[in-house]
Amino acid sequence: MGLCVLRRGEKNVYTLYAIWSKPLDSDIDAFEDHYTSTHAPLAAKVPNLRRFLTTRASEGLSGNDPAFYRVAEMSFQSREALMAAEQSSQWADVRTDAASMIERFGVTMSVAMGFTDQNNGGTL
Repeated sequence: MGLCVLRRGEKNVYTLYAIWSKPLDSDIDAFEDHYTSTHAPLAAKVPNLRRFLTTRASEGLSGNDPAFYRVAEMSFQSREALMAAEQSSQWADVRTDAASMIERFGVTMSVAMGFTDQNNGGTL
């Protein structure tokens, strides 16, 4: 849905990436409706969240299909801030909703986490 660049001074932000597979073509509208009206707003309420960005991939390199359908980036000040958020009721709500989406739409979700680095010139 957009491009997000680290602001000056935001180094080593800890980010969780949730990568969703593509639903069946017949389920895309229902998936998108649920994702944008329910799941993303739940994720945006997680405590300690510094930045939340979602992207719907529409194409891959050289005209190929994209490797994933959606990716959500949830950024926190530190790994400890993420770990604290994982203990919240809001986090439990997001996980419960993700599990229901996986079951309902037959999609998969992969998760990776790590520190975001600033490269030369990568600041605003």
